Amino acid sequence: MEKEKFKTQRAVVIGKSTDKTIKVQIDFLARHPKYGKFLRRRTRLAVHDPKNLAAVGDVVEISECRPISKNKSWRLLNVVQKAVVE
Repeated sequence: MEKEKFKTQRAVVIGKSTDKTIKVQIDFLARHPKYGKFLRRRTRLAVHDPKNLAAVGDVVEISECRPISKNKSWRLLNVVQKAVVE
């Protein structure tokens, strides 16, 4: 079995302000060290999107990569689910 080279995550696009860059948010639950209650936590990342495929609200799959800029160390693999527009 081959070990994965880079981590992959699923995230939701929360912003698209600049060219070839999206902001994504990864939500997860973390247990409080003393009381044991589950707390909602989030991580916000800047992701490289070279073809400008993603839009706000899309669920995307991202992967770690070499640093592309000061804040970008993740790249877009594919759009898993497009946002529902009403």
